[in-house]
Amino acid sequence: MAYLQKCKAQGVVHVEPFYDPQTHTERGIPFEVAIQGISAALHDGREQLGISSGLILSFLRHLSEDEAFRTLEQAMPFRDQFFAVGLDSSEQGHPPSKFERVFAKARAEGLLAVAHAGEEGPPEYIWQALDLLKVNRIDHGVRAAEDPRLLDRLADEQIPLTVCLLSNTKLKVFPDMSQHNILELLERGLKVTVNSDDPSYFGGYVLENFLALRDGLGMTEQQAGQLAQNSMDARLAF
Repeated sequence: MAYLQKCKAQGVVHVEPFYDPQTHTERGIPFEVAIQGISAALHDGREQLGISSGLILSFLRHLSEDEAFRTLEQAMPFRDQFFAVGLDSSEQGHPPSKFERVFAKARAEGLLAVAHAGEEGPPEYIWQALDLLKVNRIDHGVRAAEDPRLLDRLADEQIPLTVCLLSNTKLKVFPDMSQHNILELLERGLKVTVNSDDPSYFGGYVLENFLALRDGLGMTEQQAGQLAQNSMDARLAF
């Protein structure tokens, strides 16, 4: 709820947060404890703050496919509390292909799919997320710039990229904010959006990410407006 109150203070009207069940269950916390608490807060956010939302249940990619299957099975009694599955945690050495069968099962259950790809991992991970996991949206995706053919596809198909500037620089994907490529991707016609990634850890919520973009790259008012519009166009939960 504190997160949603922060969002309200920053003018956010819609959120689609990631939730990692395995972070809690591997510490002995029952599956239902975290998801019911998060769902209750999202409900209160809608009723009290006017913030619409949809919860994404995400698999930790450094863990095994079997553990992801087990997590999906644990989640199904709570199917009405999340609308999509995602993939996050350490990219390197854990390609999307590792979870192809899990995502196929999730899609068969009527869930949408998103995945972290192309932040620390190579452009190939973005191709895999699109072609093997059949994702509706790519999280991060900034290393697509290394593959002109991939850039053409992302632009042509208007596949949203949820770019998180502060985490990109904290993780040294870009040594400095002035070197970030989000505005280049925007001007090339990609549907890039500005987002927060673990804001308590990476130094800022969505407003701080916008401010970093203004201060570090000289974002114009027109570009800010387009990025905000892209975010609304890219939402998956209605």
